Amino acid sequence: MDPRHGAVERRLGEVRRILAVTGGKGGIGKSAVASTLALLFGERGLATGLLDLDLTSPTDHVFLGASGAFPTEEFGIEPPLVAGVRLMSVSYFLGPGRPAPLRGPDVTNATLELLAVTRWSPLDLLVLDMPPGLGDAALDLVRLVRRAEYLVVSADSLVVLETARRTVRLLRDLDADVAGVVENFTRTPSERLRDLSAEFDVPFLGSLPWDESFESAVGDPDRLLRTRFAEALRPVRDALLERSSADPR
Repeated sequence: MDPRHGAVERRLGEVRRILAVTGGKGGIGKSAVASTLALLFGERGLATGLLDLDLTSPTDHVFLGASGAFPTEEFGIEPPLVAGVRLMSVSYFLGPGRPAPLRGPDVTNATLELLAVTRWSPLDLLVLDMPPGLGDAALDLVRLVRRAEYLVVSADSLVVLETARRTVRLLRDLDADVAGVVENFTRTPSERLRDLSAEFDVPFLGSLPWDESFESAVGDPDRLLRTRFAEALRPVRDALLERSSADPR
C-alpha cells in the first residue's frame, strides 16, 4: 500500500469535521459556495480550513483575496491564514495564471500528494472544494476521505439537474454522507431541485440568489460577507452545523 494513504489519515486527524462541496459539473458556482461557506464558518468562530481540490483550475484563492500568502514548510506544508481561514491550494506553487495540465494517474498522484503533505492545525471544520465532474479525481477523494459529508450544488437547469441527480446517486451508491443540496444562481426559485431532494431523501437546504454585486466583492472577504449571496448562505451554514456537534458555541 502507498504509505501516503496512512499519511492522509494522520494529517486529517485533528480535523473534527469535513464538508465536501461538489456538483458533478463545472460552472455552477461550486467554488463560490465553498469559499463563502468557509468564511461564514469562520464568522461563527469556528477554526476553519479550505482545501481547493480543483487541481487544474483552482480559484478559491481569488475569492479570498489570497495575494501574497504562501504556506510554510516544517514537517509538512502548513496552509497560511487568509481572512481567518486556513487556505491550501496548488495555486501557491503554479504561479499567476499558470495551468496544471494533469491526466490519468497524474491526477490521482497529485491529489494524494497534496492530502499527504498538508499539515492542518486543529480545525473544527475543513471545507473541500471538490474537482468538477465524476471522474478519477472525485472518485479518489470519496475513497481517500471516507468521513466527508457532501453538499451538492445544482441549478435550475435540466442539464445541471441531471448531473446533480447522477452525483447524488453515485454518492449514495458509495455509502457517502450527503448533507444536502442547494440551488445556486437562482432568479426564480424552482420546485425541481426540491423534487430531486425528495427523490433521494436528502435535505434541500435552500436557494442562493443570482447576485449582481457578488462579482465586484470577489477578492474582498469583508464585502463578500455583506452580499445577498452570503446572506442566503447563512441559513445553509446553520443547517449544516445543526446536523452535528461541530459547533461548540
